[in-house]
Amino acid sequence: MTTQDLNGKRAVITGGASGIGLACAREFADRGATVVIADINADAAAAAAAELGGESWQVDLSDTRALDELSLNADILVNNAGIQQVSPIEDFDPEKFRLIQRIMLEAPFLLIRAALPGMYERGWGRVINISSVHGLRASAFKSAYVAAKHGLEGLSKVTALEGGPHGVTSNCINPGYVRTPLVERQIADQAKVHGIAESEVVAKVMLTESAVKRLVEADEVASLAGWLASDAATMVTGASYTMDGGWSAR
Repeated sequence: MTTQDLNGKRAVITGGASGIGLACAREFADRGATVVIADINADAAAAAAAELGGESWQVDLSDTRALDELSLNADILVNNAGIQQVSPIEDFDPEKFRLIQRIMLEAPFLLIRAALPGMYERGWGRVINISSVHGLRASAFKSAYVAAKHGLEGLSKVTALEGGPHGVTSNCINPGYVRTPLVERQIADQAKVHGIAESEVVAKVMLTESAVKRLVEADEVASLAGWLASDAATMVTGASYTMDGGWSAR
C-alpha cells in the first residue's frame, strides 16, 4: 500500500493529462496529494482530474506572456509538458525552435517564479523538472529539444541554490526514451532523417546507446518523482537523476 506522505500537499503537473505527467499525477494522488492537471487539452485534463479527485487547469504554455503575473498555489510543481521536432538544423523551422523554448524552458521559469513565493512562505516546496538524457547528452536532429533541456538543467540548479534556505528543493529527472505518445510520434520523423524503416527506429536509434534494451515506463519515472517529493529526499537538491538504461554511462 502506498504511504499517504503527501496528505495536505497540492501538486501541479504540466502536461498532466497523458504520458509521464499523468503517471506522476497518479503517483501523487495515491500518496494523498491534491493534484492539479495542467494541460492544453481541456477535456483530457478534466477527465484525468475526475479520475484522481483533483482539479484541471487548461493552459497553453506557449502563451508565456499570460504567465508573467501568475500566482501559483503549489507545494509540488512538476514541469513536464513538452513537444518534439526532429529535423536537421539547416531545415529546422525557426518558429518551431522558438515554440519549443517557450513551452519547455520559458514556461517552467515562469511557473517556478509563480510558485516560489508560496513555497517560501510555507517553508516547504518541491520543484521536479522532467528533463531527459538529452539534458545531459546531445543527439543529432534535435537542436531545439536538446537546447531546451540543457537550459532546464541550469534553471533547476539555480532554483535549488535559491530555494535551499527556504525549504524548497529542485531536481531533474533524466529518462531515456519513455513509452509515451510523444515518443511514438517521433518514429516516422526519425525514420526519415536516418533513412531507415520505421520498424527499425526503436532498436537502431532509440535504444542504441542504452545498455538495457527497452523503453522506460512512465510509472517508473513517476515513482522517482514521488520519492523526490517526499521528506526522505529533503537533502536531495540541484541533482539530475538519470533513468536511461545506462545511456549516459558511456
